[in-house]
Amino acid sequence: MWSHRPSFTITLLCASRFVRFYNWVFRRIPAWPLVAPNLSASCHTIPSGNSVLDAVFVEPVDQSARTSVLICHGIGEVATQWFPIQRFFADAGISSLVFDYSGYGRSTGRPSWMQCEQDAISAFELLKRLAPSNPITLLGFSLGTGVVPAIVNRVEADRLVLCAGYSSFRAAAHAVGIPVFLSPLVPPIWDAAASLPNCELPVLVVHSTSDGLFPAQMARDIVSSCGGNAELLLVHGIGHNEPFYKPDLSYWGPIITWLGKESGAGPQ
Repeated sequence: MWSHRPSFTITLLCASRFVRFYNWVFRRIPAWPLVAPNLSASCHTIPSGNSVLDAVFVEPVDQSARTSVLICHGIGEVATQWFPIQRFFADAGISSLVFDYSGYGRSTGRPSWMQCEQDAISAFELLKRLAPSNPITLLGFSLGTGVVPAIVNRVEADRLVLCAGYSSFRAAAHAVGIPVFLSPLVPPIWDAAASLPNCELPVLVVHSTSDGLFPAQMARDIVSSCGGNAELLLVHGIGHNEPFYKPDLSYWGPIITWLGKESGAGPQ
């Protein structure tokens, strides 16, 4: 797989730079400082190998958070774009940390699949220090749904939430237009069927029937890989990127309810 590393890095860098420029043009990247009532937002740096990651931690101030979420975002986002969703979490008594992978946003270094995994592990360790008494949920969105299962056996997480995900990186590549005959050029990584069968944690898989990037069957395949400990939540009428471009409680509300049910946290 070492031969795949340059193409993987170039692909992620090009995709992230293109989407970030698009978001900048349309003013979709909030500027620091991030301010809202009833919550505290703090910026952090995270050492991760030779990289230094940029991260944002948000917690409620009018109540003690009883559970925490580590957000592993998608291929085209940067951390501050997740602030509206972190506000939803904070309003429900949930603290959250979102970080930028190496080479993303203000994070240094360059992405590789191994570096993305190390970045998530390093961010998890920071979240444990910031919220030492809280159970921690790993939440992967799009690209992050490959990273989260890959690290589940290397961190002490309590739950998984996989949103707008794919069953394997190769399956994702085919879904976005890479022909099957070019499969040898795509690294055989981030395969739910290989990483999730031994996972004993509660798993929530969230997918839209209107996801124009990854078909809903991928979500069903992920659930099947979990060996009976996963729930599938299908939503309707929401495009692949809408949950963070146009965050709404019709999508995030059921996730918050599930987190509260599992941890005893929730709106006070």
